[in-house]
Amino acid sequence: MSAGVEAPLVRQFDLLATAPGGIARLRELILTLAVQGKLVPQEAGDEPASVLLQRIRAEKDRLIAAGEIKREKVRQPVDAENAPFDLPTGWEWARLEELSLAIVDCPHSTPSFISNGYLCIDTNSFKDGRLLPHKLRYVDEPTFINRNARLQPQPGDLVFAREGSVGESVIIPEGVVSCLGQRVMLFRFSELISNQYIRLALTSREFLGELLSLHKGIGAKHVNVGDMRMAAVPVPPADQQSRIFTRVEELMRLCDALEQQRQLETAQHAQLLNTLLGTLTDCTSPDELAANWQRVSDHFDLLLDRPKAVDALEQTILQLAVRGLLVPQDPADESAKACLERIRSSRISERLIAKAERARLAAATNDAERHTPLPGGWAWACVAEFAQSRLGKMLDKAKNTGKLYPYLRNTNVQWGRIDIDDVKFIRLDDHEVEEYRLQFGDLLVCEGGEPGRCAIWSNQSTEMYFQKAPHRIRPEGGISPEFLAFCLEADAQSGRLAQQFTGATIKHFAGQELDKYAVALPPITEQTRIVARVAQLRDLCTTLRQHLTAGQTTQRHLAEALVEV
Repeated sequence: MSAGVEAPLVRQFDLLATAPGGIARLRELILTLAVQGKLVPQEAGDEPASVLLQRIRAEKDRLIAAGEIKREKVRQPVDAENAPFDLPTGWEWARLEELSLAIVDCPHSTPSFISNGYLCIDTNSFKDGRLLPHKLRYVDEPTFINRNARLQPQPGDLVFAREGSVGESVIIPEGVVSCLGQRVMLFRFSELISNQYIRLALTSREFLGELLSLHKGIGAKHVNVGDMRMAAVPVPPADQQSRIFTRVEELMRLCDALEQQRQLETAQHAQLLNTLLGTLTDCTSPDELAANWQRVSDHFDLLLDRPKAVDALEQTILQLAVRGLLVPQDPADESAKACLERIRSSRISERLIAKAERARLAAATNDAERHTPLPGGWAWACVAEFAQSRLGKMLDKAKNTGKLYPYLRNTNVQWGRIDIDDVKFIRLDDHEVEEYRLQFGDLLVCEGGEPGRCAIWSNQSTEMYFQKAPHRIRPEGGISPEFLAFCLEADAQSGRLAQQFTGATIKHFAGQELDKYAVALPPITEQTRIVARVAQLRDLCTTLRQHLTAGQTTQRHLAEALVEV
């Protein structure tokens, strides 16, 4: 690498590596510098590439005369004036066909694979210049012979992915006997030129960018043999090719080490964060929480340095909220037990009373957590004891009559928000309108898809109804729908909610299971304080994410500016 390029690159290596996507950008930069002749010094004594190209031409003429290869079409030389970049002294532009003794497309038929036999190399077989032992596939002898009818791959040949993962390539190692699978092409080069250098050149952003601008096919990246034959490749002097390859290998190993280091740091950070936040959720009293919170908050700058860490903190906030550790208890508050008694006595529907009693008994039998000690004034209760729940209108176009009304589906219900950008319409008879109309404060809970996902209908200006898939929960007696939503979200995160689901493969949150879903219920006034506190802390988490994202964006832009060549 020339002094003018190497010093800034090495000095900024850490910044580039820690930026989002930085290591991938580093790898691109290394290849860019390599093919532009900026990675290693130019040696005045090197034989120029023009002489190398003459030697390759003479070799090809000899093989053509001997009938070993076919003569290629006469092509216009690469126009250096319109080439993607200028080359150093001693370098030359050449078409890939000029450098190749053979270019062969793979057979277009799909082979039948067997557990053991002859190796068949396709696009699944290699990545980053290496064959993947766990991805290798095999064919029988007749298939092997048939697929090698045009040209049998040899060690040293380069296999290039021409579809899907275009640009991935591998050089067939010594001792490997193989045929070609699908979506690849094969290049055989003169021994006068380094196939390792050519592989690097074909992998570079500059080469692939030019190549893919010509790609064929809709919806998938694809190049054909004709494109590859005509593709322009920068050719350095022969001696410099080996020096470039050696230097690239050194820097790529450094990138590998940085990548492993980053992965280790990420894993260690996650372990530390989980441990420290776990000390908060394991607290049994507000005093213990306050002490542990102080220890954690002293290291916020180290812990909350990435969006996923803020997500973990927000989950912890919810766990603390539903356990009564986020706000202080007030002995003067009406107890949750008294609130439940009021709701029970106010119900005049025998059906609702019987349904609540059945759900209460089922929840008391099945949910051992109901025996967990609770803060003062709290009480365990199942949903049916303090809320009315029901599924929406069955969507049956053949039977539904009446006027068209907008309705919500599971897909409209996201965690904490309702998306009304894509609302469908359903026919309702006059007597069904009130039954399926949403009211302000109704909690919608997904029955399928992602069971338990929930959001509150808080739009007072839009008339809306709901279809069968989501449950509508309508709390009574002043019970906060926001607090119930916190319970569902916290239990979804911890895995407790999944115990309520039915179905072996496709999970559902059935109505009877939702009715007996047990929550630890605080006094009404404490619910209000919890909801306000969670909203405040979530706003802070949102602000922190925005700052982190902005910082990452700035870092990424700076890294991109540094790697511009």
